[in-house]
Amino acid sequence: MAPSDDAGRPLIDQKVLDRLREDLEEDEGYCLVFVGNFIDYLPHRIGRLKLALTTGDLDGSVDAVLSLKASSQMVGAERLAGLARALEGEIRSGGLDADAAVVVLPKLAASFLKPISRCSRLTVNRLQAQCSPGASL
Repeated sequence: MAPSDDAGRPLIDQKVLDRLREDLEEDEGYCLVFVGNFIDYLPHRIGRLKLALTTGDLDGSVDAVLSLKASSQMVGAERLAGLARALEGEIRSGGLDADAAVVVLPKLAASFLKPISRCSRLTVNRLQAQCSPGASL
């Protein structure tokens, strides 16, 4: 199944960022650091996912896609979280064992990595614009 960029889903859900700011005791600095850490670590998360999928590492793929999904949800990156959720569903629905994973996971990489990479760039750009000086989170 090919992923969809799900253009109907927002790149960033502002309500999640607002709730994050409230949870971090309304201190804008903590929220900016939290979002900055997400942005800084995103290439590593996607790199781990790419490596795990392309090498057929089932456990690594599940771990990497869950990390991407959870961190995206925490900053309101709804579209990116949706792609990660779709990939997770494909991985889990396959009932894969280690032998089958070596064949199936690289195929999922071919379908999902390009949309995930594109969406991650758009997400970072939007978060940076929303978190730039003078912008309100």
